[in-house]
Amino acid sequence: MDAPVRYPELFSPPEERTPESFWTSLRYFNLYRVAVATLFLTVSLVYGDALNFGSQSVPLFRTVGIAYLVAAIAFQGLLRNLHEYFNLQLSLHAALDIVAITLLMYASSGIRSGLGVMLVIALTGAAIVAPRRLALLYASLAAIALLLEQAYWVLVHDASEANFLQPGLLAMGCFATVGVTSWLSQRVAANEALARQRGRSLATQMRINQLVIRDMHDGVVVLNREGRVVQYNPQAQHLLGADPLLGAPIGELLPGFGKRLDFDIGGRSIGVRTLETGGDEELRVLFVEDMTRTREQAQQLKLAALGRLTANIAHEIRNPLAAISHAAELLGEEKRSEHRRRLTRIIGDNTRRLERLVSDVLQLNRRDRTAAEPIELRPWLAAFIDEFVANERVPAERFTIEGARDLSVEFDREHLHQVMWNLLRNAVRYARHEPRSVRLAIGGLGERVELSVIDNGPGVPASNQGQLFEPFFTTEAKGTGLGLYLARELCAANRAVLEYVHGSSGAHFRIRARQASASARAA
Repeated sequence: MDAPVRYPELFSPPEERTPESFWTSLRYFNLYRVAVATLFLTVSLVYGDALNFGSQSVPLFRTVGIAYLVAAIAFQGLLRNLHEYFNLQLSLHAALDIVAITLLMYASSGIRSGLGVMLVIALTGAAIVAPRRLALLYASLAAIALLLEQAYWVLVHDASEANFLQPGLLAMGCFATVGVTSWLSQRVAANEALARQRGRSLATQMRINQLVIRDMHDGVVVLNREGRVVQYNPQAQHLLGADPLLGAPIGELLPGFGKRLDFDIGGRSIGVRTLETGGDEELRVLFVEDMTRTREQAQQLKLAALGRLTANIAHEIRNPLAAISHAAELLGEEKRSEHRRRLTRIIGDNTRRLERLVSDVLQLNRRDRTAAEPIELRPWLAAFIDEFVANERVPAERFTIEGARDLSVEFDREHLHQVMWNLLRNAVRYARHEPRSVRLAIGGLGERVELSVIDNGPGVPASNQGQLFEPFFTTEAKGTGLGLYLARELCAANRAVLEYVHGSSGAHFRIRARQASASARAA
């Protein structure tokens, strides 16, 4: 059975835990080693033993200097090509320093040469990047080397035993230096690891914030102290309608900013609110909200609740309404006075009006049940106009179909029938009684198909255009006010848009629907 490793942190694969800064430090310290070895060798070659270097043995000093330089150069190549086993390479470097400096000390007459200080420098450099246990091991080896070198002088050269004091003090200095340096380096390494972790967390948080801000429905604009835009999200550019937005003064983008918080831009009602960041930069965050969209959402919620309520009421009204209508028909068949017939007609008119209202309310509750299919507009419109003419008793020459291309739309057939019936009924009501007074125009724009209903009547007054598609808004005495609203809802259920086009001489309603794909038409 294999015995467990006592110090796994010293022998685990270092590439998984050694920071790149440690390898950089080791390379720079090895360059220092190359420089020191070159200096020792050059001094010995130029001055001999005149500077006390190699005073005991100049040949030994030069030999050790050459070996020290060659080994340092070899280590530099190893560091460049073998980027792993950090602790092993560091230990080889430290061992080389201890052996080489100890031999250089001996060749220069021992501790009196002052070269022992070079051991402290070498141990300090190793302790910066070494684990604490390894750093203490290096200090222990250096202390042993110092004491052995001095013991050799005492035993072989009959040096005084009192000379052990200097190597002993130097050994103690090695341990103290290694201990303090290792403790400081671990503190620095811990702070560096914490900084990297917080940097990664901050970068992740920044990416999340950017994604959230970019996909927000509201616009976000950051202003500097001069009131100029320094940051913004795409929705802000869309709502403010300015390009470029960066660097633009907020006073030009929103005239009257600071005095009011609501603006009209490009037909949209825009609301703004500001927040102070509270920093030294004096930045302000401006939130731009599309109030038109907010009101539409609130209206949708109200209408959804209203639809559920009115659907239940409609079911309760329909049965007695049918009985009243049937009774009115029976009264009309009897031979009564003109007064009785007028009353019967009033009952019939109002029951039919209530029946239309109930049908529209029930249709609101079924607007999301779509079965879209490809519809070729030209033949479908021709058949639709024939049906409309027969049921509404309108001359066929009042209608004309325009558009040279044969286009198909993706739409629920019953929904399109109801939308067009409502639009044509309104057009016939307000158009002049003359041929070609109602035009049905077909056009294409990219992947969308446009179907327009245009009449030559007086058009919709500007004061009423903003309320055209609101429920229960009508200018007709007997209307329910749900026709255009229901038409727009049915278009929305089919991923289409019904809109009123401004600028025409008469009323111009346009449906922008999806074009049917070629595969769908073939099927």
